[in-house]
This record gives sequence, structure tokens and C-alpha cells, in this order.
Amino acid sequence: MKVKDIENEVSYIMVFEGLSSKLQETIKKFRGKGRVTEKDVKQMMREIKLALLEADVNFKVVKDFIDKVSERAVGQDVLESLTPGQQVIKIVNEEMIDLMGSSQSKVTFSSKPPTVYMMVGLQGSGKTTTTGKLANLLRKQGKKPLLVACDVYRPAAIKQLQVVGGQLDIDVFAIENSKKPVDIAKAAVEHAISNQFDLVIIDTAGRLHIDEELMNELENIKMAVMPQEILLVVDSMTGQDAVNVAKTFNEKLGIDGIILTKLDGDTRGGAALSVKAVTGKPIKFIGTGEKLNEIEPFFPDRMASRILGMGDVLSLIEKAQEAFDEKKAMELEKKMRTQQFTLDDFLEQMQQIRKMGPLNQLLGMIPGLNANALKNVEIDEKKMVHIEAIIQSMTKEERLNPSIINGSRRKRIARGSGTTVQQVNRLLKDFENMKKMFKSMSEMTKFGKRGKKGFGKFRMPF
Repeated sequence: MKVKDIENEVSYIMVFEGLSSKLQETIKKFRGKGRVTEKDVKQMMREIKLALLEADVNFKVVKDFIDKVSERAVGQDVLESLTPGQQVIKIVNEEMIDLMGSSQSKVTFSSKPPTVYMMVGLQGSGKTTTTGKLANLLRKQGKKPLLVACDVYRPAAIKQLQVVGGQLDIDVFAIENSKKPVDIAKAAVEHAISNQFDLVIIDTAGRLHIDEELMNELENIKMAVMPQEILLVVDSMTGQDAVNVAKTFNEKLGIDGIILTKLDGDTRGGAALSVKAVTGKPIKFIGTGEKLNEIEPFFPDRMASRILGMGDVLSLIEKAQEAFDEKKAMELEKKMRTQQFTLDDFLEQMQQIRKMGPLNQLLGMIPGLNANALKNVEIDEKKMVHIEAIIQSMTKEERLNPSIINGSRRKRIARGSGTTVQQVNRLLKDFENMKKMFKSMSEMTKFGKRGKKGFGKFRMPF
């Protein structure tokens, strides 16, 4: 497998990178302060206010947020406490969580199946793909979903949903020549009842902008099938426009929750921080990439922690549990201890780590590691692609016993993987160094203790 064939799989953009770095710089000034004055708090609030406005957070939301934090932060119990700097940071964190909804808001299910969800939104928001992603996520929770193609206007919209359904092995209900979305939706619910589907997710038509015709159609579908929830899909990259769209949809149609898409893109974070306060409706899920498994439940507390550089240990653990097989992990641990760790094992572990998401995002979930600390970590995700290609170009014997890989074999492996002999040499050297490291777990412990100061010039194996 050549590098160019899998290179496009690799990408990393930290969510809210700009906002996070600005807020973390401001917080850093306060963290160790043994004495904080009202003037200090005002200066901190000024910096936070500017960072939020630059991130395209709604002006009224910013004003209310700053007022609430300031009111709590200048109280005597804070300014005269033993750790006033940390107390102020704690207040900022708590108010940011409250701003985004306090706690996780889950989708609800009907007491009498099937549960019906209506997916609504403008064209380009990622609604059709998100419909498939949501069905896939809820199937993992034991549901039997049916996707319904009710966008009869956009060219190839039905085909797109069918392709998504095919990739996920989820049934799609469509009436190819019908121009009546209401009839399709009603027929789909009847089909679901007859065929024991307990979840119906309707992909409705979008428009380039909100108009009366669109709202009338959505209102008619709503009246016909009485959905358990109406979920609005909005593009987080549009910032304030996303918030305005959510507000209008809620006023005209009534929505139950919001799914923010494209949070892996160059988003400034304004939508995620504004939409709950402006609409009163919770963010229920976030799309974190283009792949059909890249959707997550939205946790306000975890998002606030990520933005403020406090880590997100729970999400990290959940990603690891989903990606790693417990039995295999125990077998691997034994191989490491007994020096039986092979290049095949290394490849398998690396592939499982890649399933968890971009490395910089994963490291960003570790408490105490902010964006500035990560700048010292030499992570080149393309190296992971190179390593994968190199190992897959080896024979089984070579993977089990790298010592047999002589000069001619190295040339063959480099040629087969689309890399250079130097890159093959580097991998083999790094692998040997890694095996040596496994001999002494104490070295890993020492490395862990250095984490508070960042990673220095430590070079990751990939």
C-alpha cells in the first residue's frame, strides 16, 4: 500500500484552537496568583471578552457571560481565599459549562415504537451525512434504524442517502418518483411498523435560505408523523449565521435539539458557545469529521474543559475503550513484558490509535497539556502513514524478525511502500529503541513526570 493511497486520511485541526490558546494564555497569568484584586479580575474579563468576540460569539451572550463571571469573581470569598487565581478560573469554567447547557442533553425515545426523528436544516449543513451518522451511533445502542429520503428536490439527494445507508448497512426508505414528502414520511412510518424498525430518521429537504415554502413543507411533515424530536443540523463554520439559523428554525418550526457539524474544520467556536443561550435549545451531538463514525454526544462540561485547556479525560477513555479490544490489550502487555512485541503488533496498535482520532486532538484531552505545550511535541501524522505503508510492504517473516532485513530487502520495502531507504532505516531503528524502552517501565514513569513542563524535545516514534 503506497503512501499516496492513504495520505489523505490524515488531518488534524484542534477544535477552537484560536479561542483555546487565547483563553489559556489569559488563565495562565491567574493560575498561580496568591493575591488577586478587583482590578486584576477586570483585566482578565477584558481579555476573555475580546477572545470570545473574536471567536464570533454572540455579543449579548458575551456580555451576559462576563457580567456573571465578574459578579462572582469579585466577591470576598474569592478574593480573600487561599487560591484566588484558581477560584476565578473555576468560576470561568462553571459559567462556560452553564452557557453551553450545564449537562448532556440526550435524545428521547417514544414509549411506543417507532421513535421518529425529523432532521432539518439548510443545504450544505451536512444534514444527509449526519442523518446516517446518527443512525449508526444509535444502532450501537441497540436500535434498529430506518433512514427516510424526503428530499425530493435536490439532485441526487435520494441517491446520496442510499449510498450512506449502503456504507453503513442501514435500510433506506424512498419512493423514487414521488414529489410529496409528506406521503413519503407517512409511508415510511407504516413500513417501519410492519418491519419492526424501532427508529425512523427522516432526511428532509433544505434550502439555501429559510423561506415560507420550506417551513410550510416541514410543518406538514411534522403534523403528519408527529416526530418524537426535530433535530436541526447547522454548520458550525458559519459562526453567527448558524446561531441565527437555529433561532429562526426554532421560532417557526419548534426544534428539540441541535447537531453542530464541521467542528473539525477551521471554526472559531462562536456557534457552540452561543446557540444554547440564544435559542434555549440544547446541542445534542457534534460532528467531528467526515467519516461516518465521527459524531459524538455533546457534553458541555467536557467541551469547556477542552477550550480552557483542562483536558477531557472521560472522552479520551471512551475513545480508547471503543478503539481497543481489552483481551488484545492484555496480550499485548504480556508481549511487551516478554520481549515478543513484533512489527505486526506495532502496526495493529498504531491503527487502533488512529481510530481514536488525530493525535494532537487526543493529547489536547490530557489535563495540563495546552496548545503551547503541544508545540514542543514533534508529531508528524504523515509519519504514521509512512510507517503503515512500510510495514505492509514487508513479508510476514520480516515483520516477525526485523534483523533479517538487509540492504536489498530495505530497497525492496522502500520501493513497495513509496518511501525511501532512509525512512525504512528510521522505522527499524525507532522500533528497536521502543523494544528497549519496554524493558524498563521506570523510564516511562520518568517521562510522565516531565509532562508538567511539556515534552521538551522528546521525539515521538511516529
